[in-house]
Amino acid sequence: MLTFIGLGLYDEQSITVEGRDALQNADRAYAEFYTSKLLGATAADLEAAHDVDIEVRDRTGVEQHPDDILEAAESEDVAFLTAGDTMISTTHVDLRLRAHDRGIETRVIHGVTAQTAASSLTGLQNYRFGKATTLPFPYAHGADGLPASVTDTIDANREDGLHTVVYLDIKVDHELTDEDEYMTADVGAELLAEAYPDLVGVVVARAGSPDPLVAAGTMSELAEREFGDPLHLLVVPGECHALEADALVELADANRDALETN
Repeated sequence: MLTFIGLGLYDEQSITVEGRDALQNADRAYAEFYTSKLLGATAADLEAAHDVDIEVRDRTGVEQHPDDILEAAESEDVAFLTAGDTMISTTHVDLRLRAHDRGIETRVIHGVTAQTAASSLTGLQNYRFGKATTLPFPYAHGADGLPASVTDTIDANREDGLHTVVYLDIKVDHELTDEDEYMTADVGAELLAEAYPDLVGVVVARAGSPDPLVAAGTMSELAEREFGDPLHLLVVPGECHALEADALVELADANRDALETN
């Protein structure tokens, strides 16, 4: 059995009770933190809190060399841990399909996702979000200006009146510094301001933590502010229902007039 467990958004306490029980009952546990990370807990914190040993795998160890994980799951109960909800990344879908090819039974235990948390914290209705996009560091895509994948997504969603989640780039064990690098919302807003200086955005910082932050402003305004520790993401509101506008004004200190012209 191979059980995929979402750890939630922030620390060792963010896992569901179902996920905790499955982790503690597993014969062995693996984790990856290159698609996303828990900023409030290390692997050692997870091990101590749940009384388990966890082997952390890098991208190559999951995507190219998962045979030992799959071989273990043929005869043992194996837990595979990720931040957020475990099936958001195609990497994990691929691993699940490889398990099925071997006749291994799989199970998915969900965790809270950044997108659903963004909807909850901003008051924007989840069913009114369109396609999400990821804003990469400029050096990561190698082109001038914003990638078309970002602008096309925002433009298409706005045309349909839909909200857009803009995930901000994460580089785990950066090749130049061997340290993790997280794009902050002010940097993301500065990049987006090149094309959308007067567009209203909403920063969601540290969702799932004891001190989440939600703040609205134009991209130019957000680029001049600081939002504290990561993880951050940006939401570009589309056409807001009256209740959504009220929520952004109350919860994110949005300018109502700016929202109406967004």
